[in-house]
Amino acid sequence: MNNRASTHLLPSRRAVVRAIPALMVLGVALQPAHAGMEQQQRRESRMMLGTRVDLVAGGRSQLWLAEAMDSAFSEMARLSAQMSRYEPGSAVGKINRAAGSGGCVPVSSELMAVLQAGLSLHARTGGMFDMTVGALQSWHFEPGSHASVPPSDVLAREQGLIGSSGLILGARAKTARLARSGMALDLGGVAKLPILAAGMRRLEDWGVKNALINGGGDVLYLGRNQGQPWRVGVRDPRQPGRVLGVLALQGQGVLAASGDYERCFFENGQRQHHILDPKTGRPSRGACGVSLWARDIAAVNGLGAALMIGGREFAQDLAARTPELQIMLVDQDQLMWATAVMRNSLQS
Repeated sequence: MNNRASTHLLPSRRAVVRAIPALMVLGVALQPAHAGMEQQQRRESRMMLGTRVDLVAGGRSQLWLAEAMDSAFSEMARLSAQMSRYEPGSAVGKINRAAGSGGCVPVSSELMAVLQAGLSLHARTGGMFDMTVGALQSWHFEPGSHASVPPSDVLAREQGLIGSSGLILGARAKTARLARSGMALDLGGVAKLPILAAGMRRLEDWGVKNALINGGGDVLYLGRNQGQPWRVGVRDPRQPGRVLGVLALQGQGVLAASGDYERCFFENGQRQHHILDPKTGRPSRGACGVSLWARDIAAVNGLGAALMIGGREFAQDLAARTPELQIMLVDQDQLMWATAVMRNSLQS
């Protein structure tokens, strides 16, 4: 891909209103393929990973597709049960409860790979990505929770417990532990895409050649949609029923999104959202929304949160160093920046 980047300074308030939401993928809207295709297609949705996971696949029969999709959902559920901090019996939950005790918790090879990837991302992003941000437990963004900004002294105490150097991995023994009491892992930023990818691999093992998985706005795609590209709509986060643009996707790849518009609340006129900066303990202020597009999940995994913190300067540097990655970002000044391929690929 040609990765020459471009910057777009929006000339008017009207242009700002139109352009900013186009960068914020709040999910996907699959546009219908042309009729008359002989291939069967099946769609299913299930709740996991703290969101709704949608799966669309094409194949030779409904029964075969149902079995393949059930196998994919089962694999994703298996991995989610290991990696969610909200599952009491999960390995991540056990690591968090044992923090500071010196006890090592056995982990699976899949979880070890995610933890190693998270440590690599921490180094690569200069600490903007940190799995130990789970220590910020006084923030609550869940539906029905009492949403308010925690007191400064509480945030300072929790923020002092963040630090990936306190995660000690025994790669050979496949164990993990946290060095200090009160530390906690939150793998939401680095585990979801590998889990979705495991579901896609299970479909491929069944022989499925055309499929799409959408987990809360993170989209993995394979092949085509009944002979046509997968048409993934980019929605206005303030008006979710409105599709502002479409990406035509085919072959194999991933489109991942991060933004301040899904899990959030307002206090004193300021939006407080769930992407927390490990260096401040508070919501990120570098960008409002980010979309990342690549062939391989390794090129995008975990970078959405880092870009939300680092903003345009980090995005431009990352794009220059990572030509296989396409980026769209809107910053806090309501200015849009994008790599040329990403900008030119968005269709009306």
